[in-house]
This record gives sequence, C-alpha cells and structure tokens, in this order.
Amino acid sequence: MSVSAFIRITRPHNAVVAGLTALIGYLIATGTLTPPSLLLAVIVALITAGGNVINDVRDVEIDRINRPDRPIPAGEISLAGARAYAAALFIGGIAIATLTPPLCLAIAIINSVILIVYAVRLKRTPVLGNVAVAYLAGSVFLFGGAFAGIEGLVRNLSLAAITFLATIARELLKDAEDVDGDAAGGARTLPMIVGVRRTGILAFACACGAVAVSILPSGDWWGLFYLAGIGVVDLVILFGAFRGLSCTTPGCVRESNATSILRAGMFAALAVFAIAAVI
Repeated sequence: MSVSAFIRITRPHNAVVAGLTALIGYLIATGTLTPPSLLLAVIVALITAGGNVINDVRDVEIDRINRPDRPIPAGEISLAGARAYAAALFIGGIAIATLTPPLCLAIAIINSVILIVYAVRLKRTPVLGNVAVAYLAGSVFLFGGAFAGIEGLVRNLSLAAITFLATIARELLKDAEDVDGDAAGGARTLPMIVGVRRTGILAFACACGAVAVSILPSGDWWGLFYLAGIGVVDLVILFGAFRGLSCTTPGCVRESNATSILRAGMFAALAVFAIAAVI
C-alpha cells in the first residue's frame, strides 16, 4: 500500500474543488470569508473523498475491466483497506462538522449517508441516481451558507436550485453518451429505457427550469450586474442542452459536447453569484 494510491483513490482534484465550492457558498451568503469558514472546505473535501473511495469499492469488478490502473484493481489498496479508509474519511469529516452550527452538521451527516447509498444502490437506479448526484452538487452551497445560519442557507437557495436542475440535465446527457458502455456493464439508465431522444428533451426541460430559477429576484445581490451576467450564463446553459436535444444516438450526444458546455455554464453561474455577492 503506497501513499500515492491513498491519495489517488480520493480523486483529490474533485475533493478539493468541492471544498472550495463550500467556501464560495459561504462567500455568497456573507460577502466575505473568515478563518473559521476554512473548516467548510476541509469537511466537504473529506466527505467527498470518502464518497469517491466507496464508489471505487463498489465498482471494483467493473474497474478490473475498464480501469485496471485504479488503486484497488491494481492491487495497491486492498478492499478491506479501502473500506476502512472510506470510513475514516467520513468519520473525520463528520467529526470536524461537530465544530460547525447544527444545520451544517445535519447536512454533513445526510450527505454522507446519501453518498454511501448512492454507491451501494442509487448509482444503478434510473433517475434516482441522477437526482442524488444533483442534490449533492447543489447542497454544497447550502452547506456553505448554513455556516452563517439559516439566513445564509436561504441566500444560497437560488444557486443550489440552478445547480440541481443543470446537474440533472448534464447527468441525463452523460447517461445518453454512455448507453453502450452502461449496457455492457449491466447498468440500466433512463436513456436505455425511454431512448436518447426523450432523455434529451427531459434534459432540455431541466435546463429551462434552471434558467427560470436564475432570473427570480432573490437576495440583495440581485441587480443589473447579476442580471447581465446570469443572462450570458443562461444562454450557455440553454445552448448546451439544446445541442443534445436533437440527438437520437449516444455518438451524437458525445459529438455535441453538450455536457462540457453545460459544465462550463455551471462554473460561470458560480462566478456570477460570487462576484455579485461581493460588489
């Protein structure tokens, strides 16, 4: 067992980005950052890392075929060692969360449970798996805002809702891209049930919902700058979802780059909210 393997299995880039996202949630809620708020980044990074490890534990048989270079199938970490490591990461994140307000602690515990249930069951459940991922993405902003109390959480509801709906759109299109591989792996996703075309329509509807939420008056940062910035972001999100709307095959969805465009739109929305909160 190498130190490198224990780092790689956590997907450190994803874990760090998730932690920074929580800090941005606090920034949006308060307009500033404080030294104690750094706890948010540590908690989210640890719990996200735990979720990544438990995913690898559950996907070990698939990874033996598709990703034999990953630490568990490569023999760098044993299954028992990975399970213990995931437990330690979750426990560590929740233990630190006890130093935060009760609302933050509750979100940390709930999200840890959802990450485990997702890896064990929801990941292979049509729609519910997509909803779980979307909730987890949006809830990071609620977690960051909750560090400032219920008022902070409420200030982040708009961004959380936009992230939730845009993430569902992206997850559905990702499933549409991966139909062939998922079928070979024994998974059953929504595009395999209703087809790529209908999945694209649902994804576009979710993107439209994200756009509708984005222009609703919410918070004292809502104003001309916000509306101008979010207007551009909304065009990107709609364009990305529209690119996948007319596709009827997984290859078409991949070539459309719809999921990459949606991801860019989501990051841009985050930037607009953060800047609007501090000016």
